[in-house]
Amino acid sequence: MNFFYNLLISAFNALLPVIGSISPKLSLFAKGRKTVFEVLQKRIQSDDKVIWFHCASLGEYEQGVPVMEILKKKYPDHTLLVTFFSPSGYEVKKNSALADVIVYLPIDTKLNARKFIKLVHPKLAVFVKYEFWPNYLKELNNKSIPITIISAVFREDQAFFKWYGGFMRNALKKVDHFFVQDAISQKLLHQAGFDNVTISGDTRFDRVAHQIEMDNQVDFISEFIGDRLCVVMGSSWQEDEEVFLDYVNQASDDLCFIIAPHEIKDNGVQELKRKLTKKTVLFSNKEGKSLNDYQVFIMNTIGYLSRVYSYGDIAYVGGAMGTSGLHNILEPATFGIPIIIGQHFEKFREAKQLQKLAGLFSVSNSTEFSKIMNKLIENKRFRQQTGMIAGHFINSNTGATDMIVKYLDEKID
Repeated sequence: MNFFYNLLISAFNALLPVIGSISPKLSLFAKGRKTVFEVLQKRIQSDDKVIWFHCASLGEYEQGVPVMEILKKKYPDHTLLVTFFSPSGYEVKKNSALADVIVYLPIDTKLNARKFIKLVHPKLAVFVKYEFWPNYLKELNNKSIPITIISAVFREDQAFFKWYGGFMRNALKKVDHFFVQDAISQKLLHQAGFDNVTISGDTRFDRVAHQIEMDNQVDFISEFIGDRLCVVMGSSWQEDEEVFLDYVNQASDDLCFIIAPHEIKDNGVQELKRKLTKKTVLFSNKEGKSLNDYQVFIMNTIGYLSRVYSYGDIAYVGGAMGTSGLHNILEPATFGIPIIIGQHFEKFREAKQLQKLAGLFSVSNSTEFSKIMNKLIENKRFRQQTGMIAGHFINSNTGATDMIVKYLDEKID
């Protein structure tokens, strides 16, 4: 299996220029890797003390942030390196001030792994939640560099736990310690012969819990809302919009809506605006307008959503109505507001937990959406109780970051 894996991964690496011509996203995936080694040679010196975090994409990065922030403060003389596999993570965070160096992770060939580890020479490597690249893990292990997995989630249907998964289980044997989110993950690893496992929970809870302590004031949002009840539609896709647009168009004047589409390309935003019959303003043309005169505000920008949720009375979080994948429900939950999502969230542990607690509602069509919205709006006590459940859910699940940092301190020292 090892032979076939290396054959396939090497072929994939060789075909990157061709793969990059298929789509704009794959072009970023391929082109972004062309200069990685050149960047590392310039930015990392032989005597640098490097702490390496690998994140598959943006969601994993957000999980790693609480740990990275603390390590950055505790070890200012160390170099923090962050790698991404996906363009959707790298392109958003490539200029982040948190890390000293941010690059794509070269494809997991033997040659790339050896060259990368030689250039980076990390004191430790931290992989966030997913992605266990066999050649990188082997090379790190060969160099006696500690490997830690944080906020990990394992499922029974993964190859690690199948009869044919010996190759991938052997890759996991290179890991020094697993910090997992739940007891199911711990049990699966134990059954596969791994005892180096700690249930820590999800570091994202610590990240969003910290958000409530920050300055979330956004003046133009305050002006827009005034004294109206506010519903925030965060990270919505077209499938989500088909569910809530009728309700928005028929809403009473004492309600206002902030829609933050996941895709903010102009043609999509203009199409969304065209479907709205309520008076609508875009972030991009808000200047000079009396914002309180509008009933819908479209956030065709990025960087505000976590603060915008602090203004919401109700939140709809997109992604689960189609196949895109549910977006972050923890951001609105930390502000103690009820959450509505789509119907496809089977792989999102936190959504299933919050639904069981009655702090979150799943809908499959516009009728169901209208029904729960009407109940939340008309019944203030129900709305507040539901929001309190969501807020308590966040507070009762914090603490993973401190547990992980305590362990990593021993590896760094």
